[in-house]
Amino acid sequence: MRWPRPPRSFRRQIILLTAGITAVAMLLLALVVQVVLARITNSDVDRVLQDRADAVISSATTGSSGELVVPSTQLDAGVAVYDDQGTLVAGDPPDSLSEHYADLATVDTRTVETHAEHGRILADPFTATGGASGVVIVTERLEPYEEAERLALIVTLVTGLLTTIAAAAIAAWTTRRALRPVTVMAETAAEWSEHDLSRRFDLGEPDNELTALAATLNQLLEKVASAIRSEQRLTSELAHELRTPLTTIQGMADLILLRDILPGETQRDVEEISAASQRMSATITALLELARNEAQIVTASHCSLAEVLRDVAEHAGTGERTLDVDVTDARLGLPHALAVRAVSPVVENALRFARARVHVTARGTSGAIEIYVDDDGPGVAREEAERIFEPGRTSASGSGAGLGLAIARRIARTVGGDVAVAPDDVSTRFVIRLPRG
Repeated sequence: MRWPRPPRSFRRQIILLTAGITAVAMLLLALVVQVVLARITNSDVDRVLQDRADAVISSATTGSSGELVVPSTQLDAGVAVYDDQGTLVAGDPPDSLSEHYADLATVDTRTVETHAEHGRILADPFTATGGASGVVIVTERLEPYEEAERLALIVTLVTGLLTTIAAAAIAAWTTRRALRPVTVMAETAAEWSEHDLSRRFDLGEPDNELTALAATLNQLLEKVASAIRSEQRLTSELAHELRTPLTTIQGMADLILLRDILPGETQRDVEEISAASQRMSATITALLELARNEAQIVTASHCSLAEVLRDVAEHAGTGERTLDVDVTDARLGLPHALAVRAVSPVVENALRFARARVHVTARGTSGAIEIYVDDDGPGVAREEAERIFEPGRTSASGSGAGLGLAIARRIARTVGGDVAVAPDDVSTRFVIRLPRG
């Protein structure tokens, strides 16, 4: 059996909790009201019965022969008077209660009973003026009192329902006003973390919950800014250190090519070295610019999806496998080198594990382009769908440094996209989401 999940919104939790507590309180109040009304009803009925019995007793006298005499003017419906022998001397008991009246006619103590169909019955022994004794039996129907109790229950339940609705509405209004600053602060902090890491909340010293939250968010933003600055410095230093050997490699390759003294096969190898150095240099330059000025690079740069996939396909080592690219052109909102660097590791990974074929398609969504890379390989286990993007995680064969997919996801997420494994039981599908230009 699955229990329903509680609402995730803190505001909804408060509203439901308030409504629930109010509803329980009103139900308990309705229960208390019914118990109190039941006791009051029994007390009122007993008092009415006793008053009617006292009126009969006060009018009873002893006749000349010692018999019990009761004036007929005091005998209401349901009132019966019996002598000390249990013989009916006055009144007319209801037909349905005649036997019950006869059983109570000989009691020697005051007796009160509740009959399911005929209400409450009082049997009260007495001694009239002159010494004659007897028992007066009086009954009172409970339907009017029960109707009043039902009406009170309905009124209580309706009042409880309206009170619960009113409490929920008040809680909703109060929490909306109370939590609105928190929502604004969270949205503002998220916007600052993406565009301006130097801004902070200026609410003074923490003296309440909101200012304490603002101080905590300021500390969090400071830690995020410090981590990003450290990462940017590391990226800049690495890019600077890699540029020198890459420039040397490319320069030497270009000098060798200019001599035009190499045989054909060696010439092609050196040309590939030069081209690979140029691609790596362009990628490092793009990564360095992105690390230094991410927001401006993303908003100001565009590239062609078709050109990106063409470069990826040209430099991918297909081997014996087939790479099919079936996409329509679209503009991507990031530099060409970064787009190639985000897509290329995914395609190369698919070619490495595919049996025979890799298929690349794309479709546009709201504000983004989704690139699908499908292969007919063994697939990715569900428990590995996130682990394969961890830096340093390699395939079972140990090939590669385990950075390709990690860098691809990092670049995609930096520009507002993502790289993930799609849940597909038929084939292996990677989804690369990049911003639309």
